[in-house]
Amino acid sequence: MIRDGLVLVNGERSKVGYKLDGSEAIQYTLPEIEPEINWIEPEDIPLDILYEDEDVMAINKSAGMVVHPGVGNRNKTLVNALAFHIENLSNINGSLRPGIVHRLDENTSGVILVAKNNKSHSILAAQFESRTIQKEYLGVTWGNWKEIEGKIDGSIKRKRTDPTTFQIEGTGRHALTHYKVVNQGQYLSEVAFFPKTGRTHQLRVHSASKNHPIFGDDKYGGGMNKTKGFIPEITQTLHKLLKEINRQALHARKISFTHPTSKNQIEIEAPIPGDMVNLIKGFELIHG
Repeated sequence: MIRDGLVLVNGERSKVGYKLDGSEAIQYTLPEIEPEINWIEPEDIPLDILYEDEDVMAINKSAGMVVHPGVGNRNKTLVNALAFHIENLSNINGSLRPGIVHRLDENTSGVILVAKNNKSHSILAAQFESRTIQKEYLGVTWGNWKEIEGKIDGSIKRKRTDPTTFQIEGTGRHALTHYKVVNQGQYLSEVAFFPKTGRTHQLRVHSASKNHPIFGDDKYGGGMNKTKGFIPEITQTLHKLLKEINRQALHARKISFTHPTSKNQIEIEAPIPGDMVNLIKGFELIHG
């Protein structure tokens, strides 16, 4: 907890070996702790399988589905569904995360890779580590971007006051995102994101750092408060669109990787989900 910045001495971070004299004020935030789960309960949850062979699967994860069991989410996760449908999965990440090579946020939809054996898992994990796997996300953001193409280079760190939230900070882990605006608007814009690193909440934090939070992302300033200051008709339409999507408008659209066995280059694309299709139609409507 001290190393993660969750313990403050007189309001400041300190080293583990710092000696107290007894007069300090100690402030701490308890981190989320994985629940004690001894096994995964298989659940008959439908899976949208985009690709499958003996080594790898690609799933089109729906928004609202958590990837693996954790605090407050013991069931109805992607792992519960995989345990029901797939007999053999990798166990490199432990028995509670079979097949899981990387993750998507609960309310981010789109393509996610699953390893069916440990050899494939190791090779894919190495590709993620070396950043040779190419990923493309589609997001709807607030505002009109001054530069329609560029990069956001900002290290990311867990927030001291809220360990579930991340922020750009120089002492954090390096994070790099390339972006390209594909549909510019006065109120909202459609943006393609190409993350070169895979930090937690990276695209959401980076986009918000440019004052263009992801539409519907309450945690990073993209929710209802952002609708203030527009003419009543626009505010009303934005309210309606926010309620309809009810999540951050972010979709993992494509992933490209080298197949662990055949060595062929594989590209998999997840279709844009209905809620984002409707949002984009509304986006076009308010821009006339």
